Amino acid sequence: MANVKPYSKLSDFDIALFLNGKHTRLYEKLGAFEIEHEGEIGTFFAVWAPNAEAVHVIGNFNFWDKFSHPLMKRWDASGIWEGFIPGIRNGETYKYGIQAKSGEYLEKLDPMGLFCEIPPKTASIVWSTYKEWNDAPWMENRKANNALDAPMSVYEVHLGSWQKTLDDQYLTYDDFADKLVSYVKEMNFTHVEFMPVMEHPYAPSWGYQITGYFAPSSRFGDPQGFMRLVERFHQEGIGVILDWVPSHFPGDAHGLKDFDGTPIYEHPDPRKGYHPDWKSYIFDYGRTEVRSFLLSNAAFWLERYHIDGLRVDAVASMLYLDYSRNDGEWIPNEFGGNHNLDTISFLQDLNVHMYGEFPDIQIIAEESTSFNGVTKPVFMGGLGFGQKWMMGWMNDTLRFFQKDPIHRQHHLNELTFSLIYAFTENFCLPLSHDEVVYGKQSLLNKMPGDEWQQFANLRLLFAEQFTHPGTKLLFQGGEFGQREEWNHSVSLDWHLTAYAPHKGIQETIKALNQLYKEEPALYKKQFSHETFEWLESNDQGNSVISFLRKGESNKEQLIVILNLTPAPREDYRIGVPLPGVWKVLFNSDKGEFGGSDYPTKGAVMTEEYGWQGKAFSISINLPPLSCLILKA
Repeated sequence: MANVKPYSKLSDFDIALFLNGKHTRLYEKLGAFEIEHEGEIGTFFAVWAPNAEAVHVIGNFNFWDKFSHPLMKRWDASGIWEGFIPGIRNGETYKYGIQAKSGEYLEKLDPMGLFCEIPPKTASIVWSTYKEWNDAPWMENRKANNALDAPMSVYEVHLGSWQKTLDDQYLTYDDFADKLVSYVKEMNFTHVEFMPVMEHPYAPSWGYQITGYFAPSSRFGDPQGFMRLVERFHQEGIGVILDWVPSHFPGDAHGLKDFDGTPIYEHPDPRKGYHPDWKSYIFDYGRTEVRSFLLSNAAFWLERYHIDGLRVDAVASMLYLDYSRNDGEWIPNEFGGNHNLDTISFLQDLNVHMYGEFPDIQIIAEESTSFNGVTKPVFMGGLGFGQKWMMGWMNDTLRFFQKDPIHRQHHLNELTFSLIYAFTENFCLPLSHDEVVYGKQSLLNKMPGDEWQQFANLRLLFAEQFTHPGTKLLFQGGEFGQREEWNHSVSLDWHLTAYAPHKGIQETIKALNQLYKEEPALYKKQFSHETFEWLESNDQGNSVISFLRKGESNKEQLIVILNLTPAPREDYRIGVPLPGVWKVLFNSDKGEFGGSDYPTKGAVMTEEYGWQGKAFSISINLPPLSCLILKA
């Protein structure tokens, strides 16, 4: 026992918060901390294992001896074991050796550990998240950059496959700080979103099966390396969003499952605690200590890593007790319904706490159902998210664009239907990694027609995304027309950007991002019906749709015209809200984008000829498979 000395970082108030599900700073109290105590440098350890018979710290420092360094269980009801071990410094590997009351012996990583060994090794590493940050201008001004009335165009990245070294090894966080930051800036995106960077044992899980919730993956470097990457993005005026996975965790022996020999993190009833789709385990959202763990994890990334937003994965799977379950495989709630009331309460707590403590961030729900009020404030009965992925738009739009243009005249409603409900939530329009895997094909290969038409359709798809109300998200590779389906284990096909059609897609995205940032009509009221007005939604004869995007003044209005077939439309008439000259700001058929440069005017004068309910109109040539955006 002399090897471990009594010590605690936990006050009675900490314990009360923890046990009431309200602690948002557990990472300051639990885990491993190099400190000085009674004149000695060493490490304080604290871990929650309420049903353990005994807990020891094991590692290289004691030759993984199961018995030499026992922690002491606190005298209160917290279930926390703690103690100070002299001589252990940052960089030391360790695990908790847990003796279960059943007699089983378990070796577990630290749930609050800040750094892990490189997989397939599984130990935690004593570490610090200290850094002298150099991003004050961004942090002071990010409220404007993350606001709901600001442009948000997100580049979704999987660090393991965005790019690799010449000998097919992972890039480091510092490599990404050099290469990825400059690329995202060049492409004019406002934000980057990382698929989960938290430590995960199995690379093909893409990061969604997390064991180290407080540790950025050591595959790419140490925690300070990831901090430098975030800092570089901020220095270039780019926000950073993290994929966050509070919906489930894997059953790896060293992870959270049966942590102290009993299910303390997962719900003990498999009808609520086991996920049949992902063969993983579901957090017990009704357990207060688990809520404190998850709230603290969200706050940890926002505080310690200066993260600007969290995209919460698989919210639908959390909300419904019968998600992916047959009759008899789920338990109704106390009112006989299928909503998980514990989850609803937890998500409301999450958003109240995070927005209360970090008001300049965004929390975005990946929620694929019509659950009511996802982005409605909690005080109005909603879940309180800032934004929600618009899965309906994504499904309908991709289904439409996959159709041969000759059939599109009969399916315009698939492209226009999203505007019926576009303002019921604060929607983000995602073309994410999920759409380009598992045989779904790349975005480019989804497009019909010969090669020219495929590229023209893809430019048109992106133009529709960028002119539709809502924020935008595009997964890596889509922005240059990656031909192959995404493969998590290999680099993107960057060599394609040397070819004109792919370079043209890249230039299209660059131009659309720039236009989105420059034109208030595309972002100022992006979640309000005031921003949108149909000019023509059902011109089946021509397969053309047109609409207005409206800013805060008449002069900020834009006309968007989408010609959805390869047939040019000569002298196509559009009603306009203002007389004068309307200039073409964007033409997806331009040669620099890989288009045909079909002859169309760069500016047109209105005629006093009523059309589409407007007193004035213009007549303009529409190039094949094109989008024109005009401004007075």
